[in-house]
Amino acid sequence: MGDILSQKEIDDLINSFNAGEIDVKQELSQEKKVRVHNFKNPNKFAKDHLTTLRFIYENYARIITSFLSGYLRTGIQVELTSVQELSYFEFTNSLPDPVVLAIADFSPLKGSIIYEMAPNIVFAIIDRILGGKCEMIEKVRNFTDIEIAILDRVLNQLLDKMREPWETIMPLRLRMEKIGTNAQFIQFINYNEMVAIVTLNAKINDVEGMINICIPYMLLEPILPKLNTRLWFSSVEKETTDESKSAIEKKIQDTQIPVRAILGYSTITVRDFLEIQVGDVITLDNDVNGDIDILVGDILKFHAKPGVRKSRLSFKITQVVRKEEEEYG
Repeated sequence: MGDILSQKEIDDLINSFNAGEIDVKQELSQEKKVRVHNFKNPNKFAKDHLTTLRFIYENYARIITSFLSGYLRTGIQVELTSVQELSYFEFTNSLPDPVVLAIADFSPLKGSIIYEMAPNIVFAIIDRILGGKCEMIEKVRNFTDIEIAILDRVLNQLLDKMREPWETIMPLRLRMEKIGTNAQFIQFINYNEMVAIVTLNAKINDVEGMINICIPYMLLEPILPKLNTRLWFSSVEKETTDESKSAIEKKIQDTQIPVRAILGYSTITVRDFLEIQVGDVITLDNDVNGDIDILVGDILKFHAKPGVRKSRLSFKITQVVRKEEEEYG
């Protein structure tokens, strides 16, 4: 009977309300919020696990952006969109038809992952490899045997690039097991099993689509203690050693950069340009005995004298220009 108010308590409550001493809205806002819990398929990944996966695949997105840009020789951008926990049924139920699915062995862990790519992105990659311009396809169709063979090679390389961002957690040996174009024929775990879905957004010129990586909970369960943000940051700091710095310096030293020799400049009218014929002479602003500019990339680095050496056009450095130090130093 302790929850029943006396008449005096009721009167005091009414008087306080009339006097404005009680804010009903504030009292209601202080009520405990109810959080929905799915008892049939409860969440298994902790927030820290998903955050660490986000760090891993943000790194992976940068790696494959660099790889695909060089491989396809065109502008491409891959960005991490989300990392979320779903049931395997929810994942497969959201897939388009046709679909591109690769099942990859995730050794040394026991199990496999699914690497799914939007068909329009796949067609754009194949089109570029075959010499096209990565144009948007009008209608999604089934893939030919030749296209599947090309895709097999590309997917193997994309999976191989996944090893690097995982090195801070554990060394991986990914191996593609098979490629499928129908989600109904790929069921390697129970539909009720929980999975982590990593979603990347890929843009190749004007073509845009998603890449989804499905990682089962039971696959990651043995290493869940390692999917810890504190351990992740400590591992990243340890990797910045003198040895890794030397490796980076060596890669930079071996990087090829374009060098251009500028003989001189000239300004002409559009009329003169349109009337240029073979044998016409264009006068440059540089003296015949003067130095020429040598550009490394787009930066003026040297002055030089033009000449010939072993039957090849050459130039001899006469002055070192450190213009970039003035701009950035």
